[in-house]
Amino acid sequence: MRILILCTHNSARSQMAEGWARYHANQLGVSAEIFSAGTEATFVKPDAITVMQEIGIDLTTHSSKTLFNLPDPWNFTYVITVCDSAAERCPVYPANTTRLHYPFMDPSGHTLETWRVVRDQIAKQLEQFMVALKNNQPIPPNYVNAPSFI
Repeated sequence: MRILILCTHNSARSQMAEGWARYHANQLGVSAEIFSAGTEATFVKPDAITVMQEIGIDLTTHSSKTLFNLPDPWNFTYVITVCDSAAERCPVYPANTTRLHYPFMDPSGHTLETWRVVRDQIAKQLEQFMVALKNNQPIPPNYVNAPSFI
């Protein structure tokens, strides 16, 4: 199984989601190749690295990339968009790909506490997703976002 998490810049939400997806897959014994990418490449934001380090997930070796930097970019079992812009710009995938949209607020420009809120929302969503995969259950709908912090 191959999973792609897609965002606009692959700098924050998709990077955190990739980290969480790998963590939960490992904890649950779900065999999956997990990637993240953006519709544009920039850099991994230091605040994303910081808040993920707080819970023991290391993003320091991650880099921002586009779909075209990935191996076999048109062959994913699941494509998960984590921002509305990426969902709108997401390319068309073959019929055997399931597209999911789990939108999260952009924490960029906010306090570390805001980053933690988004990190924890992503954690819950990706855990529910991986548990469903492990148990061969229906994939959960998008996480109901916590109260807005903007």
